[in-house]
Amino acid sequence: MLNRPIISLVVAGLLLFCGASIASAQAEVSGFANTSFPSVIFSSQTALPRMAPELALATFGQRADHQFNELPSYSAVTRITAELPQSKQRGVFELERRYAAPKTLQFVPVQFSGDGFVKHNVINRLLQQEVDRTEKQDGAQTAITERNYKFTYKGESEIDGRPVHVYSVKPRTNVPGLFKGHVYLDVLTGAMLRAEGKLEKSPSFFIKKIDFVTDYADMNGFSLPIHIHSVTDARIIGRVVMDISTTGYSFEGNPASPALVPVTPALIPAASTGSSSPVSTTPTPIETISTE
Repeated sequence: MLNRPIISLVVAGLLLFCGASIASAQAEVSGFANTSFPSVIFSSQTALPRMAPELALATFGQRADHQFNELPSYSAVTRITAELPQSKQRGVFELERRYAAPKTLQFVPVQFSGDGFVKHNVINRLLQQEVDRTEKQDGAQTAITERNYKFTYKGESEIDGRPVHVYSVKPRTNVPGLFKGHVYLDVLTGAMLRAEGKLEKSPSFFIKKIDFVTDYADMNGFSLPIHIHSVTDARIIGRVVMDISTTGYSFEGNPASPALVPVTPALIPAASTGSSSPVSTTPTPIETISTE
């Protein structure tokens, strides 16, 4: 009897860190060490100079403001995998994501496999809250900017062979959705390639902690999330593990460059746990998530 309301609280907490993305309000731990990024990032053949840490951070701030105000309409493919290890329930949902600037987000179901409980009470609730957050345009409160975070330079590192400046970040306020962790900025462009950390304020008593890693790709001057991995430790229901991959970004009237390989809708294999079979969902655009 407690599972349903508790799952709702867990999902609400999971969505908080998605709002921390600088990809406006609609943006938004293990296994990421080998994440691959597009090898071709810049259209110019001229080598760009390396930025000092202060310049990279200032450039990142300018990019974040530009993205929050100017992110154009786009379409993409999102694939969400959610698991409840304690109950051995799992679901995989693939959808078309359609963002119409500045505050409309739709999801078109493509394929689902797994347990119906996970679909309706975890994934669909997550999607609905993301739609609601986009409509409210409240991403500025949790955006990764110097208005919301204190940045401290920690040195250089690499992500998939690309040099990055590493900064630790700590929230300046106690607003839900802010996190403590690190961000990684490209030393040539100031673009954010990764954000990782732990949600600083638990959204409810039932949630002990939420750890996450978000990887980004730099396309047309915008840093767009391509993979989010989160692990939530919750009371009663145990761990909630979620992966959200987004590929095939295409801006309205202007394909994203570099273009990530488009995903051709295909039958998703049945979940490793549970008895459900793959299901093809009728592709009808939806703003309120009620896929049956």
